[in-house]
Amino acid sequence: MNYRRLGRSGLKVSAIAMGTAQCNWWVDEPTSRRLFDAYVEAGGNLIDTADVYPVLGDGVGGKASEEFVGRWLKTTASRNQVLLATKVSGRMGAGPNDEGLSWRHIVKAVEGSLARLQVDCIDLYQAHDDYDDVPVEETLRAFEHLVQRGMVRYIGCSNFKAWRLMKSLAISERNALVGYVSVQERYNLLERRRVESELQPLCVEEGVGLLPYNPLAKGFLSGLYHPQAGLPDSPRAPGVQRDYFNERNWQILESLRRIARDCDSTCTQVALAWLLAQPAVVAPVVGASTVEQLREIMASPQLHLPAADVSHLNQISQPPVT
Repeated sequence: MNYRRLGRSGLKVSAIAMGTAQCNWWVDEPTSRRLFDAYVEAGGNLIDTADVYPVLGDGVGGKASEEFVGRWLKTTASRNQVLLATKVSGRMGAGPNDEGLSWRHIVKAVEGSLARLQVDCIDLYQAHDDYDDVPVEETLRAFEHLVQRGMVRYIGCSNFKAWRLMKSLAISERNALVGYVSVQERYNLLERRRVESELQPLCVEEGVGLLPYNPLAKGFLSGLYHPQAGLPDSPRAPGVQRDYFNERNWQILESLRRIARDCDSTCTQVALAWLLAQPAVVAPVVGASTVEQLREIMASPQLHLPAADVSHLNQISQPPVT
């Protein structure tokens, strides 16, 4: 495993971050524990969760993902090797102040996350979504308060438009407040426009680490799907069919298969290796359902694609003209 600095921070994270949105959804707790163990054994050190994982049917956070991670941490010898990342802003109750990025909600939410994770400090605390009805300075002062109290070490954000991230960075600098060192956004071979049009250049210029989520397009880029075959037995399959079954994406997947054969690797590994070669990308956030899947994923940073293959993937996956 290789390690990369998280933006302009001094923190070094593994080139694969472990996502946990699947915990207590289609992955039970014993399996989650085996996955966490295998991830650390393979050299991974950044586990990413959120207070809302998994989201329940009423839109309220289920909290179980943080609880799974916390109970595992209490029984593992790996605590000092693991960096914990979690997120705030999602709805955690029925009240009007039970979501968002207000001072009140952030301070209340971090206490809940610390209790569920069974730790006294979160390594990377991230604004899960942007809320433009909350003053940016209020959000940043709340995060500064948590850092000063030793409850949080670094802050990041997720699903922020580029101009909102830039505004936040400017306010942090002007007021000597803690600033975002990372941003999470949906980014993969099939979905490039939102990141590459504005966010990625900003990350390069300002030294913000990019943590792509959904890097395998809900598993479509793993090679599990075929245009002439039925859907696999997966809870995500109907959503994959709805979002990704089209001629352009099948062509991209066929290119992945060809390159994987040439490189003696897998579609998953090629898709992640391509992502790791993109500017500002630090670590894709990848979930897994089995230890075998995880081991395949963790081998991805060792795959260095030939320049011709990267160029071909760049060309064939160019976002359609709108």
